[in-house]
Amino acid sequence: MTVPGVQVRVPGSTSNVGAGFDCVGIAIERRLSATFRVDRALGAPVRVERRGTLQAVTVPSDRDWLFAGFVAACRGAGCKVPGGVMIDAASEIPIGRGLGSSGAATVAGALAARALLGLELDDTALARLCADVEHHPDNVAPAIYGGAVLAVPGPEGRLTVAPLEVHGSLVFVFAVPDFAVETEQARAALPSTVSHRTAATAAAKAAALVAGLARADAPLLAAALDDVLHAPHRRSLVRGYDAVTAAARAAGAFGATLSGSGSSILAVTPAFAAKAVATTMARVWGALDVTAETFVIERPASRYDVTSLTQETLPCPSR
Repeated sequence: MTVPGVQVRVPGSTSNVGAGFDCVGIAIERRLSATFRVDRALGAPVRVERRGTLQAVTVPSDRDWLFAGFVAACRGAGCKVPGGVMIDAASEIPIGRGLGSSGAATVAGALAARALLGLELDDTALARLCADVEHHPDNVAPAIYGGAVLAVPGPEGRLTVAPLEVHGSLVFVFAVPDFAVETEQARAALPSTVSHRTAATAAAKAAALVAGLARADAPLLAAALDDVLHAPHRRSLVRGYDAVTAAARAAGAFGATLSGSGSSILAVTPAFAAKAVATTMARVWGALDVTAETFVIERPASRYDVTSLTQETLPCPSR
């Protein structure tokens, strides 16, 4: 008997990008790939095999983001979650480095459920369901839509997603250190309130980010990447943050900031400066006894892709 299966590939993402706190995300060409099959003879609700960076994940299979996304899509469509879900996943996205690993996994699970069960959920519905589960719409949205996006939460769980223009001359340089920052730790570092002055400055910088990305405007990007809302409170969680970001700017970057909530640092640069910026960031971290991988993204990544491994789809039993 043929076991229904589907393969999905989902990009990672960088989020916040300085002043775009919790609303701006950019898909990056570091992908999670997963094969989902449903074998009711398995005798267990779910089994997850992890390879690549996912080998660092130690949670039980039924608490994995891959399965959480699968469950969210099933329930969002009013379907009972089938038993015997088998997931074989590998990822290029580092864990705990602010590069959208949990968002990509959640989206992968939701896409697989939609394809396997023929769920009547469009991408807008999937984005909302995944954001409800994973709590980072700025990572979920670029994983679904690709490119650079603005994700704006609304009342009653609504989520509005709009594409953002990124000028073709801009390059994104990432330095990924050999230590992680846990999301809970990064959230706990934020104050519960900010002053009106800080809020107004943050709003202006968020607008500068959107315009700066579209126009490759150096002063606007410098202002936008010098965040006042979250980065000042999280910088202490990333050893060498001040030294690495200052070195990136000195090497020719428009600015540098946390990727997501860290620990990776993102620099936005003109193309001619990208190599020097990457080398400098790694060197400065190395002087602090931190080993850092660097990579360069010349353009935002494309969206997900889904390949059915069989012609068969499963029925969608009501709960």
